Amino acid sequence: MIKQFYLTDAGLVRETNEDSVIIINNQSNEYLLAVADGMGGHTGGEIASSIAVRHLGGRFRNTSSIGNVDDAIAWLKETIHEINFEIYKHTSTNPESEGMGTTLVCAIMTKEFLIFGNIGDSSGFIFNKNHIYKITKDHTLVNLLLASGELTEEEAKNHPKKNVLMRALGSTKSVEMDVFQVESSYDGILLCSDGVTNLLEEDLIAKILAEDISIEDRVKKIIQKSNNRGGNDNISVAYLERGEDNA
Repeated sequence: MIKQFYLTDAGLVRETNEDSVIIINNQSNEYLLAVADGMGGHTGGEIASSIAVRHLGGRFRNTSSIGNVDDAIAWLKETIHEINFEIYKHTSTNPESEGMGTTLVCAIMTKEFLIFGNIGDSSGFIFNKNHIYKITKDHTLVNLLLASGELTEEEAKNHPKKNVLMRALGSTKSVEMDVFQVESSYDGILLCSDGVTNLLEEDLIAKILAEDISIEDRVKKIIQKSNNRGGNDNISVAYLERGEDNA
């Protein structure tokens, strides 16, 4: 039996919540999870993340089946181009929204496969045997410098430009989403904005997910812990757990 829960919180510092989050299933009981972290412009971030999640969720809900893994990847990339165009068009016709955009991390789960897609620095993990494993890769300046060997892991953790994005939806006329297929077994799927990952270590997140409490309480506890550590950003979590009959 599948259990799922998602929640978003403004945090303790930001006046508005520019994150959007969703978990839905389509007519074939395939699941889509998505977290978008908006930024820029007067209320622009909130609009951008809302456009992304609403468009993606609406298209998925009306799909009878996502098909095989190649069909799903093609569908996801096509939908991302539509979303990017819609956000970019909004910016061009609403000058006050100039500079707005959004990150997006999503996952599509069927009985046959699991894929993740991401643009920006919101993260996608699998949870398996009480451990979490990050699947997505952040599109940040620091991650680029890390990959090229110009920064060490320790230097990257507290780098002043840690949140400078190299890729976001709506910031340019076209954008590519990275897609990852998960081949290993997994017990759960976790998506979250950087309001979680900037404050909580992966071991702590895994420890919370392994607790013998309801899925709702586990998600709420991740948000509470993030707020306890400063809550300096919006905080969003989407978590889906597979029962034994789905494993």
